[in-house]
Amino acid sequence: MRLLIVGTLNGQLSTATKMAMAKGAKVTHTETVDQAIETLRSGRGADLMMVDVAMDIENLISRLQVEHICIPVVACGVETNARAAVNAIRAGAKEYIPLPPDADLIAAVLSAVAEESHALVFQDQKMASVVKLADQVAPSEASILITGESGTGKEVIAHYVHSRSLRRDKPFISVNCAAIPENLLESELFGHEKGAFTGAVARRIGKFEEADGGTLLLDEISEMDIRLQAKLLRAIQEREIDRVGGKTPVKVNIRIIATSNRDLQAEARAGRFREDLFYRLNVVNLQLPPLRERPADIVALADHFAARYAKQNGLVQKVISAEARRFLGQHRWSGNVRELENTMHRAVLLSTAAEIDVDAIRLPDGTRLDDTPLNGVAQKAAAAADAASRAFVGKTVAEVEQDLILQTLDHCFGNRTHAANILGISIRTLRNKLKEYGEQGIQIPTPGEARPQFG
Repeated sequence: MRLLIVGTLNGQLSTATKMAMAKGAKVTHTETVDQAIETLRSGRGADLMMVDVAMDIENLISRLQVEHICIPVVACGVETNARAAVNAIRAGAKEYIPLPPDADLIAAVLSAVAEESHALVFQDQKMASVVKLADQVAPSEASILITGESGTGKEVIAHYVHSRSLRRDKPFISVNCAAIPENLLESELFGHEKGAFTGAVARRIGKFEEADGGTLLLDEISEMDIRLQAKLLRAIQEREIDRVGGKTPVKVNIRIIATSNRDLQAEARAGRFREDLFYRLNVVNLQLPPLRERPADIVALADHFAARYAKQNGLVQKVISAEARRFLGQHRWSGNVRELENTMHRAVLLSTAAEIDVDAIRLPDGTRLDDTPLNGVAQKAAAAADAASRAFVGKTVAEVEQDLILQTLDHCFGNRTHAANILGISIRTLRNKLKEYGEQGIQIPTPGEARPQFG
């Protein structure tokens, strides 16, 4: 655990620092937000930031987002700072720790951040086979390609491999190649020198250097521009990178793990992905089966998420009723583990009975999971197809395309990557379409949201 502490609070954060170090954390301390940002730019990364609540936390989080630095922020302050604590949480801080610090509370926060979203829960034999192979190759230095549909848990498996590798005590750095604009991704990966381009106000260490000695996860690598793939291939082969605007190569020692929800070999045959890069990454392939093919995992994961979100929301933990378990097992989970997790989060919040029953298990549009029994699926699908075909009459191709894109995005609750996968287009094409619609004044759902439905 790498902890970055920002501020002083009359020496009380120094006490927190000592407690964190006693629990095994590697601590860096800065007094100001500017110093913290400079520390992160220099490649001295962090897994968690503890920040004086009196500082401008909203500005800090905004600057982290602009720099594409994904680090959870925990605010700290004296117990009387109630309003400041609320404002910090609203600004994006994950937790608030009252001071003077409590050693057990510090340890609990560090543990929660270390484990959050990375728990590997499985019971199904198909998943057990994947985990067995992951255990076998984790201690090696081989590059690993993790493939599977969106939401199957590719990043979780990547963390699992790192935690069992010889690099486990070194950084694990993740880059989402689909989330970062094409013109910024090169700088994000390889860093840049001051003045290398407009806006490069200071040297910035890239993810390759930040991950030195550890593991670099290239998430959704199929979305990387093919021109940048050539530079990536050289970095992997030569174990050195060139910062944007730099004159001297920089040696790096990292292990590469890549993920993709596409068939990279097919992408290579189609000329959209470099074949030599594919073979360099695909030394070992961990292929994650979709959740619908792992029936034994559905209830195990549902129990896990129900317990997590009850604790997270300060609610009494409830068991899932037998009927609800049956319906969970019957649903196809097109969004895989991510869809199940969101469903169970809603169920925990909506449940009013002694158990989490079927009535609380609802889809994003509020539909109960048992409102579409299996014996009625064919008839409902036929009716929906007929209604959809009639709705196309009188519309232009562009209008039909727009409806399809926006309805798919609504179905995916604003998740661009998932929607692009369903539509069979690149995330970049989807973004261009959404930008065009937005310029026309059309409401575009943001991640985690869907447009309000009328009629």
